[in-house]
Amino acid sequence: MSEEKGVDLVEIAPNANPPVCRLMDYGKYKYELKKQANAKRQKTQTIKELKFRPNIGDHDLDVKIGRIREFLEDDNKTKIRIFFRGREIVHPELGRVLANRIIERVADIGGIDMPPKLEGKNLIMVISPKKSAQAGRENAKTEG
Repeated sequence: MSEEKGVDLVEIAPNANPPVCRLMDYGKYKYELKKQANAKRQKTQTIKELKFRPNIGDHDLDVKIGRIREFLEDDNKTKIRIFFRGREIVHPELGRVLANRIIERVADIGGIDMPPKLEGKNLIMVISPKKSAQAGRENAKTEG
């Protein structure tokens, strides 16, 4: 029957009495199993968010940049929100300067996904992890 239909005869339960067989395209079956296994292994990328003020202190900035680096090392996108209060919105250039400082400090591990953009009283940008940094970390894990 399998030769007439052009499919394979696959033994499903060899220990059963009588043994159970199925007519199927075995190559297609293996392909579907492989595809399902790959679909389960995909990692979804989450977006982490950090808030800044335009007149942040140097040490506070260092701490928050450390958090950004941790997020990027964990393969998460990072959304940076610089929010202006009251009359601070009159000087959006201070926010852009801060955004450029942040970008310079994390340029080795992340790249700009969405450039800084003013939305209402917030300056928003998104930084995503670089692929080369991910590959380097994976190599370090296998060696160490």
